[in-house]
Amino acid sequence: MTAPSIPDFVPTSWLEEAGSRITLVVLTHNRATQLMATLHRLRALPEYPQIVVADNASTDETVWMVDLAFPDVRIVQCGRNMGAAGRNRAVACVDTEYVAFCDDDTWWEPGSLAEAVRILDASPRVGVLNARIEVGDAGETDPTCIVMRHSPLDSHGLPGLSLVGHMAGASVFRTALFRDAGGYDARLFIGGEEELLALDLLAQGHAIVYCEALTVAHYPSAARDSALRRRMLARNAAWVAWLRLPLSDALTRTVHALSIFNREGTLLHDGAQLLLGLRWALRERRLVPRQVLSMLREVELHEQRGVSLERTPSRDGVSAHENESDYRETAGR
Repeated sequence: MTAPSIPDFVPTSWLEEAGSRITLVVLTHNRATQLMATLHRLRALPEYPQIVVADNASTDETVWMVDLAFPDVRIVQCGRNMGAAGRNRAVACVDTEYVAFCDDDTWWEPGSLAEAVRILDASPRVGVLNARIEVGDAGETDPTCIVMRHSPLDSHGLPGLSLVGHMAGASVFRTALFRDAGGYDARLFIGGEEELLALDLLAQGHAIVYCEALTVAHYPSAARDSALRRRMLARNAAWVAWLRLPLSDALTRTVHALSIFNREGTLLHDGAQLLLGLRWALRERRLVPRQVLSMLREVELHEQRGVSLERTPSRDGVSAHENESDYRETAGR
């Protein structure tokens, strides 16, 4: 895939100045070779941002390979595999105003980080920007981004489309906001971990915006367990509903999760885990404000009416239509 060119009128000094105000956090676990290729691309960005690698207790050569090849890249060793919460450990080391996230199989395209800095500087209401993801050599837009592109929410005064969620590996945050919100809950591990954080940010009055001008390339790793991810998405969606949403949503998502576990033959194990998690979920239950719930309902109604989506292959080879339920669980739609 050919990277988009930066217009000649954009001065190098501005790119470097913007780069000094944003840090890139890269999440990884046991994919040293792929991480090295990603770091080569990130280190070549004209913004030349600081880079922090959040290593989720890799047992391969990740740590020494990064230390050897990229001495200016900081690597934070999490001690254990914390899933998405590994990003929290890395952000604790960030001293810039903004922080951008990617994974070891994704990277930001030239100029996107500088544009993110410009947008956030000009839009104090915006807490999170979600980039457009281009998948593979064909550079096709990720199905989740296509869904975001059709958001029905009021975007007046925003630099892009208003959202109720974001994608963890293609987002830019105000660093202080991420820290104050607590980052990603370690109990969710991975799979829809964004929803709880997104709901809490919306409840505080911050906007989440989809911005087509920002681009992240994604070359999906073959090292993924789609069945496990489906179950974790369903479990986490149920937990988040018990934490923040009305009882009807919590019951519906719980039944949905149990049906998935039953279909995949893991009802006893995964069902027990889900029910055990309800103890802390109910203890920490705090309903989102009415205006946030109204946003969620507007998106749900829009989907029920049937938005016309492009049929683009997803990261797992699933059509955009089949991926809609994953996005609801992942981003709170």
